[in-house]
Amino acid sequence: MLGAETVKDFQHLPVLLRETLEDFSLLSRVDGAKFLDGTLGLGGHSRALLEAHPGLELLGLDRDAEALGIARERLAPFGGRVHTVHCRFSQFAQALDQTGWERVDGALIDIGVSSLQLDEDARGFSLRGDAPLDMRMDKDSAGPTARDIVNGWDMGALRDLVASCGEDPMAGRIARAVCEARARAPIETTGQLAEIVSRAYPAGWRAKARRHPATRTFQALRMAVNDELGELSRFLDAILSRLNIGGRLAVLTFHSLEDRMVKQRMRQWAEGCLCPKYAKACTCGHVPEVKVLHKKPLAAQPDELARNPRASSAKLRCAEKIAERVDRRAERKEAGL
Repeated sequence: MLGAETVKDFQHLPVLLRETLEDFSLLSRVDGAKFLDGTLGLGGHSRALLEAHPGLELLGLDRDAEALGIARERLAPFGGRVHTVHCRFSQFAQALDQTGWERVDGALIDIGVSSLQLDEDARGFSLRGDAPLDMRMDKDSAGPTARDIVNGWDMGALRDLVASCGEDPMAGRIARAVCEARARAPIETTGQLAEIVSRAYPAGWRAKARRHPATRTFQALRMAVNDELGELSRFLDAILSRLNIGGRLAVLTFHSLEDRMVKQRMRQWAEGCLCPKYAKACTCGHVPEVKVLHKKPLAAQPDELARNPRASSAKLRCAEKIAERVDRRAERKEAGL
C-alpha cells in the first residue's frame, strides 16, 4: 500500500481532461446539476468538473477502496457537494438510490486500469518487479485472481482470452507455454508469467517488439479478472433510464473491444425504427434517444501525449439524451394488437 507521503506526491494525469470538460460544458446551465463519475479513480476528472461548475453536486463510485480513499481526501475541499460509494460502476443505480438521486445530468466512466493500480507493483497489474498474480481492482472481492485463471483455465480458454481481449497473434503459443510451465509448478508471480510469455514469442519478434511481449497477455487477464466487458455492458443497459433529457454520457475506453461496444450501443440509441429491413411497416415505434456528439471518438493530442504517454490508446465518445425510450411493442401487446 502507498504511504502517506507517496500518496501526497502521486502524480495523477486524468486522460482527455480538456475534451471531457468541453463535452460537459452545458452543466453550467443546469441549476443544481447532478453528476455521476462511475470510475472515480483518484478524482482527477471529478475535481476539474467541480471546479468548472460551482453549483455541481457529484456522486463518485469506485470498486478500488484504496483509490476511493485517496479521492475522498482530494475532493474534501468541496464538502457536501461530493458523495462517494464503494461499488462497481455497473451498480450505479443502487448508489443513486442510496444517495437519494432519481436521475443525473451527466455521467462519465473511464474504463481501464488506474495509474495507482499500475504504479503499485504489489497489485499485480504491472510487468515491473515480481509481485503475486492478483489484478483485482477490488482487493477484497471474492472473485478470481489472475493466478486462478493462469493456473486453472484450460489451454483453449486461455488461448481464446489472449486472442480476444489481448488481441495477440501469438495467443496459441502463449497458452501452450503457460500450460507446459504450470504442469511443472504453479505460476505464482508477475515475473514468472512475464518470462514464460516472453519465451513463447519467436526470437525475431522479441527483438523487434516496441513493448514487452507479455503486455497484451496481462491486459487480457486483467479484463477477465475484473469482468470489464460485462461491467460495461451492464452499465450501458441501464444508464439512459437514469439520465435526464439534455444530460450527457461520456465514456473513455482504452481497448478496441470496449470502444466497439460503446460505439455500437450509442449508434443503436441514436437510430429511429429498429424493425427488420424486410418489415412492411414499423411496429417498434422506436425514436432516437440520443444525439451522438462526435462522429469519430476523440483522441489525445500531441501536447497531452508528450505529458502522458498512457493516453495514447484512449478514446472518448459522448452522447446527449434527447428523448425517453418508448416501448411501442409492449403497448400494442397490452392493447391486444
